[in-house]
Amino acid sequence: MHSPSPFALLARSWRNVREAGTVQLALTVMLLCVALFIARYSWVLPDSRLPTPLTGEAERALYDLRAYFAADLAPQDNRIVLVVYTDQTLINARKRSPLDRGLLARTLRNLDTMGAKAIGIDILFDQPQDEDAELVAALRGMKTPVAVAYANVATNQDDVVYEQQQYLDAFQGELVGSRALSASIRLDNTFGATRVWPNIVKGLPPLLGRRMLAEAGADITPFAGYQGALDYRRAKFVDAPLFASLQIDLFANPDPEVLPFLAEQIRGKYVLIGGDIVDYDRVETTFTSITGEVPPGLAVHAEIIAQMLDDRVLSPIPTWVLWAMAVVAIAAGVVTALLEWPARRLALFGVAQLVFFQGTPFLLQVNNFDTYGLPAVGGLVGWIIVFGAVTSTARASGAVRRNFATGALGKYIPRDIAQAIIDKPELLNLGGEKREIFVMFSDLEGFTKMSHAIPPEMVAKLLNRYLDLLSQVVLDHGGVIDKFVGDAVVAFWGAPISRPDDGERAALAGYAIWQAGEAFRREVAAMDDMLPPIGKTRVGLHFGEAVIGNFGGATRIQYTALGDSMNTAARLEAANKALDSAIMASREFAESSGLDWWRPMGRVQLRGRARAVDLFEPAPDFPAEDITILAEASALAAQDRGAALNLVQAVAARHPNDSALGNLVRRMQAMDEGGTYVLG
Repeated sequence: MHSPSPFALLARSWRNVREAGTVQLALTVMLLCVALFIARYSWVLPDSRLPTPLTGEAERALYDLRAYFAADLAPQDNRIVLVVYTDQTLINARKRSPLDRGLLARTLRNLDTMGAKAIGIDILFDQPQDEDAELVAALRGMKTPVAVAYANVATNQDDVVYEQQQYLDAFQGELVGSRALSASIRLDNTFGATRVWPNIVKGLPPLLGRRMLAEAGADITPFAGYQGALDYRRAKFVDAPLFASLQIDLFANPDPEVLPFLAEQIRGKYVLIGGDIVDYDRVETTFTSITGEVPPGLAVHAEIIAQMLDDRVLSPIPTWVLWAMAVVAIAAGVVTALLEWPARRLALFGVAQLVFFQGTPFLLQVNNFDTYGLPAVGGLVGWIIVFGAVTSTARASGAVRRNFATGALGKYIPRDIAQAIIDKPELLNLGGEKREIFVMFSDLEGFTKMSHAIPPEMVAKLLNRYLDLLSQVVLDHGGVIDKFVGDAVVAFWGAPISRPDDGERAALAGYAIWQAGEAFRREVAAMDDMLPPIGKTRVGLHFGEAVIGNFGGATRIQYTALGDSMNTAARLEAANKALDSAIMASREFAESSGLDWWRPMGRVQLRGRARAVDLFEPAPDFPAEDITILAEASALAAQDRGAALNLVQAVAARHPNDSALGNLVRRMQAMDEGGTYVLG
């Protein structure tokens, strides 16, 4: 037999989930929408630059991690040179801020003779200084293309005020007509680190790197409108940083003997001039959260130039793909929650999904896709929300089904046993086991004859009412209803779960069954005078071994008891008619019940049973001294039938209306030498 396919399991689980109720389903749908929103917008809230709470920071941390490990390991880049003001430069110049422009002017004049492709100056000239005229003259005289730093209040509110911009604009105006052109040095430090190229703002000059390469004649068409991630590289060797860095002092007043060496370092390269000072213009990057390093802004501009020179345009991920990945993550959470797999298999499936959803962004990053903005943490959080929501709904649905199952089973077995079976379904595995049980058979005298005399509808109504009364008695006393056979009820105690007081429960139930039968007789008599009279309810009780379990096949099973104990109880029930009694139990049942209300009623040979059975009848109101006498008579019956008979006759005389005692007297007069009466 084939096991159901995953699709069949999912369909079945979904049908089950729908049973959870409208409110629970509505809440689940709402959580699904929330999860989808988080999975899609886990970086920033839509139509804003506001970070998504909790997930936004985690997304950026994960991005930094994969960008770091996916980064190319590169040797020192011999295309770019940094000429820097250092802390030692400031000490030597005895001037900290603004940076010494005379020093810069002399450096520019010397660099102009060394054959650089282009020079970029990452220093804002936003306030007057004594050396300004010298610097303007140097810049206007440059034959090498020079990109001069520019910023404005609109895009750099934290760095530039109105008065500074006024001077900056005036300074730039003095350079008109020269090879010194303005260039934006604005970097995007959204969320505290420079991870992406700055967006292109109308009115700002080209970015420093773009200006330098364009003026040097390089083709920057692929990067004309690029605003994607900055593709940082890692130094391949610890002792060889990505960019050679030379102190500006070397170029301001060069030693003639060193000049050829410096020219060799500059020739054919892109030169960036700026600060590499401990507390000045430092920029956190994608790698800062990993390495802790905060490089100068000049190094970031160098990386931008290197990315353009290498033509490393990171492919953007379309919006529809971002939505698709969010939907797939949510769908995966739903599927995982619905699958009814063993915990180990489900855990492996969950791990496989985690590897897929976290590994995919890494693979995309390695293959030069721009994964900045790609949900990774959001998908995981969305998955968790969905898994929890659907699991909760399934649990609620399961509670509904469990309540239904408990209620349904509760029509046949007590609710505590029903609950135990639901918690441990293996109790009802196909097959059986040998158990000692208390068995009860009951039958309604005269009902079959009456059913032929009244309409079928009335028969059904009366039978349902009768069986309902008796079933409730069995369940109230903790018994298991084995079956209904017409108006007969078969029940047992001691399986599938046995309890210490099963015998007492069964005995009390047998007596209550008879009482319920008497109440039914009165109810029917009061219902319609035209209905034929109904007889008494007879009950047979026995304790012994039986095979208990589920019997049947793959398509239909029945939980039942099989064995001689069942037959003996049935024979005892039938014997009531010949014994003029209503309830009769075997010695095994009476002695195992734990009750002292039994009176001995002789020994009989039941039809179809080889061994004789000692009979006991429940008699809660019968005098204790008479019960003692009947017990003595039962013990004497096999040795001295006459003495036993005299004892029974004396008890019967004191209870002239007790038909069962009168029947016992007659049976004792006709019993065999072993003290047994054979029922015909």
